[in-house]
Parts: sequence; structure tokens; C-alpha cells
Amino acid sequence: MKKFDFLMAGVGGQGTILASNILAAAGVEFGYDVKTAEVHGMAQRGGSVESHVRWGEKVYSPLVEQGKADFVIGFETLEAGRWPMYLNKDTVILVNDYRIPPPPVNLGKATYPTKKEIEAILTSSGSKIIWINATGIAKDMGNPAMVGVVLLGALSVYLGGTEEQWLSLIERLVPAKFAEMNKKAFVAGRAEKSA
Repeated sequence: MKKFDFLMAGVGGQGTILASNILAAAGVEFGYDVKTAEVHGMAQRGGSVESHVRWGEKVYSPLVEQGKADFVIGFETLEAGRWPMYLNKDTVILVNDYRIPPPPVNLGKATYPTKKEIEAILTSSGSKIIWINATGIAKDMGNPAMVGVVLLGALSVYLGGTEEQWLSLIERLVPAKFAEMNKKAFVAGRAEKSA
């Protein structure tokens, strides 16, 4: 049985935790042993959120080892660039092409790296980076907080399972009044990656 190690990195309010919960449930649905770990930091105030999700035949630790990530999912450009130590030549990196300047940038005490600089950091190990306008898609769907589900849709193309299986998980894990909207966001993300 193949193993998958995922690192998700975002900013509070982008749906990082919801996406990692759906990803963990998908692993169980597809027959894997699954472990997860989350670091919320100051997430409720727009701070960093980091989530590790691991699928395998038998998973002993919830934390992805450095240099061993199969997928890094960046919900925000700079957050994606903070994790080069987890990458290897086979890592696939999905990055939301969206910037949320941290306080030092807003205060003029630091500069936000360019997209080219972030890309250089992330591809230095030979990893493959895929830029996705997840925030734009989520806004078009009516809720920018659905970034995580859009990115999950793009990620799902690599992981197997039918679209119906994924949508069923979203229906189970998302509050009923938001389920249809999130299912549409997932399908849009999946179509974006498939295009």
C-alpha cells in the first residue's frame, strides 16, 4: 500500500483545518491508516495554521518527517514558502496564488517576497510547483473561506477515489447550510487541476 504525507500551511480563516479533516476522512474512506496533527498558533487572529496528515498501511507518527512530504499545500504564497525543509525531488506543491501580508510587511519593517523568490525556494529541491487561483475561485463561488476546499479539489486528482466519494465526505463534514457551496468549490478546484 502506498503512503502519502501531506503538509498543509495557511492563515487562519482560509479553511486549512476543514480541508485537513476532509483529507483525513478520505484516507480512512480509501482504506488507509491515518494520523493528523495541527498547529493553530494565532489562527483566530489571522496567524499561521499548519496541519500534517499522513496516510499509510500503518502510520505510527502524525508528523511528516523533514524531506519526506509527498504534497505541500500552501493556502497562501508566503506560508507555502516557509516549508522547504519538508520537500524532496518528488514533492508536489500546490500553492494558492494569493498574498496576505504579515504584520511586519504592513508596518514597513519587512518586504513580502516576490512570487519568483518563493518559487525559487520551493523548487530548489527539484519539487514541482503548481499555482492555483484558489482565492479567486472561492470568491467566485461566493465565499473566500472555501480556499481549502478548492485546493483539496485540485489535490484529489492525485489521490484517487471518485468525485462522488469526495463529495459525500464534504456533505458529511461540512455544516448542511454550507455543504452545496463547498461541493461546488471542490469540483471547481478539481476541474482547475484537471485542465
